[in-house]
Amino acid sequence: MKIRRFFGKDMREALSQVKAELGSDAVIMSNRKVADGIELVAAYDKEPEAKLSVKKPAAAKKDPAVPSLSEIIGDDGPDSLKALLEKQHGEQNRQEPNAAVKNKNVQHANDIAQHLDFSDAFIEESSQQHEPVSAVQHQHQASGMASTETTSSDELTNIKEELASLRSVLQHQVADLMEAKQRRKKPVHHFLTKRLVAMGLSESLASQLINYTPSHYNEREAWIYLLNLLANRINVTGNDILTQKGAVALVGPTGTGKTTTVAKLAARYAQKYGAESVAMITIDTYRIAAFEQLATYGKIIGCTVRKAQSSEELADLLFQLRHKRLILIDTAGFSQRDSRLIKQIKQFDNGQMQPVKKYLVAQANTQYATLERIIAAYEEINLDGCIFTKLDECYSLGEIISAAVTYQLPVSYVTDGQKVPEDIKVAEAKSIVSAAAKLYKKYGLNHTSSNDVVNSARAV
Repeated sequence: MKIRRFFGKDMREALSQVKAELGSDAVIMSNRKVADGIELVAAYDKEPEAKLSVKKPAAAKKDPAVPSLSEIIGDDGPDSLKALLEKQHGEQNRQEPNAAVKNKNVQHANDIAQHLDFSDAFIEESSQQHEPVSAVQHQHQASGMASTETTSSDELTNIKEELASLRSVLQHQVADLMEAKQRRKKPVHHFLTKRLVAMGLSESLASQLINYTPSHYNEREAWIYLLNLLANRINVTGNDILTQKGAVALVGPTGTGKTTTVAKLAARYAQKYGAESVAMITIDTYRIAAFEQLATYGKIIGCTVRKAQSSEELADLLFQLRHKRLILIDTAGFSQRDSRLIKQIKQFDNGQMQPVKKYLVAQANTQYATLERIIAAYEEINLDGCIFTKLDECYSLGEIISAAVTYQLPVSYVTDGQKVPEDIKVAEAKSIVSAAAKLYKKYGLNHTSSNDVVNSARAV
């Protein structure tokens, strides 16, 4: 079976092309609208007769006949060597040429005889073969075989690509049929699934939540149930950093606000236990003025600030500051694809270093796919929690909720501004879900269809 694509400005023109090229036995596999009209995918079992009638190659021209002896010597005498010699002997009897001319004629006859012997042998050998083939013809045949193999490989590749394309089309059509069936069977569930996805949740998480929703709930009841269920799925740690002792490191990509978050936590801790009970260390040796920025915050707070350029220096500083109740470590920001990130992570694996808790700092307005890559980049270390920053810059919060629920990442704090230490709050699951629903109501509903019932957003 072979597959072909046809394009036409309308269905009639596309079908005419299929019938003209493939015949009436062609099978229409799929059709869809494109920018210029209609695209049809048709299949047929065999090539049309019009295309199968391959023009036979012209019969190979026979090799030109071997030149006769008469053509070689340039006269109309007999073609055989014997007849030629007899003729020359008769002429010699009639007139006696001089010895030089005689010797020349004899030598010329011998050369012709040798040529004829070679020609006869060549003709005899060639006649025993089915087809005379020269070295150049051998080379052409080898090239033709290689060209045929290349053509066959290209055709096989094209067939595989067509089958893959057809498989994708069929899968898409089956998915549409299943979705249509689900929509007819449970219209409220389908509608609420679309709303959860529009709120920023991943499709897999939205489907999981919908499966737990009772089928007899109306739209409002189901929406309230989903928001409560989503809040119960978020794991929060409470005010764990500011109520415990030890060393805490904030890790994460560049630009997420790690330094500012360290300063906020240090200021809050100093307010509760005193400035002498907290210290800050930076291991960010890549960013310009990173230490100076943290030192400025330290002067305002009144706490100790140090800098470490290696894991050994970090271990020494942690030992020197062991009398502090809390040591906050500010790390350098790297992309999850940066090889230096692994080097930084390994700084916490020093066997002589006291245990350090690691918290991931990520922007709340990060795409879900990017959050997945960031979390995967830090899978070599055990993250004790995460802090989501810049909530005031977000238009949806479903992405961070999906990441926290899917990867079972505890949420410790959220920040929503640059003020130190005001703009940091202990994470609460219901507050996060409520904020996500409010953002959806404010920004998401403006882009929905006019047929959607928007009153259900008031459930928040």
